[in-house]
Amino acid sequence: MSSKKAYPLRINAHVLAAMQRWADGELRSVNAQIEYILREALEKRGRVKLVEKVVVEAFGVAPENRQD
Repeated sequence: MSSKKAYPLRINAHVLAAMQRWADGELRSVNAQIEYILREALEKRGRVKLVEKVVVEAFGVAPENRQD
């Protein structure tokens, strides 16, 4: 069961092209690259708890969505 939710995103064509190049350079999909950048920004600004960060990095899922 996936803990991810679909979200439509309107994005400038130039920004999307730049994201595609960046994602290609890091061997990620554009979607994964956007999620990576958003997660990094949240962490940098203290919007994500350290415990959440560790669990997501270790298990790929937020603590509230784990099914232990």
